[in-house]
Amino acid sequence: MKQISRIVERLALVVLLIGGVGMLFSMFLGVADVIGTQVLLIPVPGPRELTESTMVLIVFGALAYAQIRRAHIRVELVYFQMPPRIRAMMDVITDLAAITFFGLILSEAINEAQYSLQIGEATVGLIRFPLWPARFILAAGCALMIVQLLLHLIEDVIRIKSGEGLENDPLNILQKAE
Repeated sequence: MKQISRIVERLALVVLLIGGVGMLFSMFLGVADVIGTQVLLIPVPGPRELTESTMVLIVFGALAYAQIRRAHIRVELVYFQMPPRIRAMMDVITDLAAITFFGLILSEAINEAQYSLQIGEATVGLIRFPLWPARFILAAGCALMIVQLLLHLIEDVIRIKSGEGLENDPLNILQKAE
């Protein structure tokens, strides 16, 4: 399982970095468009279409990496008041709900990506930018997220049995410091 975790973490990091490059690209494109339109009176063609597609990469590229770090939002005020076993149970419920949610998104994303590729779907505008790559990126991001959630589910079930908290829990860090 550690080997799979390492592979998923590396993949998630690569996708996150690609998403970061996409964010930089969108940022520079937006700046170039504003300067081109307002200063040089020569707008950059197609910034909206290109930015729309890179947004999918930015958002869905970061999901799995955030899950690896368990950085998604939770109500810590309640969560950290519970004993480790109850926290692990709460995490299992969250993992199962998220697997279901992202499983539904993945199912539809695959269908939409295949259909988009089949019909050659593209944006409407000055530049006809194909939409199918963004749809496949969305599906890949969901798939990577599901794999990470499954790994966390296994880890959380083991935590229920052992009664231990997460390594990076603030409570565990405080207890180790004492």
